[in-house]
Amino acid sequence: MGRRKPTTRAAIVLFDVFYEDGTVTSNWKVPASALGGLDEDASARAVIEAQDREIVGRSGHPRSRIKAVCRADKRGAAQRRLAKPSDQARKAQQ
Repeated sequence: MGRRKPTTRAAIVLFDVFYEDGTVTSNWKVPASALGGLDEDASARAVIEAQDREIVGRSGHPRSRIKAVCRADKRGAAQRRLAKPSDQARKAQQ
């Protein structure tokens, strides 16, 4: 039996998206080829905003504006950074 040729896989980077209304969507797929330059999150944000516009156009349900974008593996740090001051005060009291 012959050996199979290895298939090429498109490299994908996962991002979490934080919206201004407080909702969070996880694991947005962005091609690694679209990430370039020093600020990869900015180029990822542009790709995600384009994907979001396409989804809104198809569904007809508007979303709030994107507040922040971060890699999925760095989500915990971003959540602490983006937490509302009232949320942090509540956690400190507990």
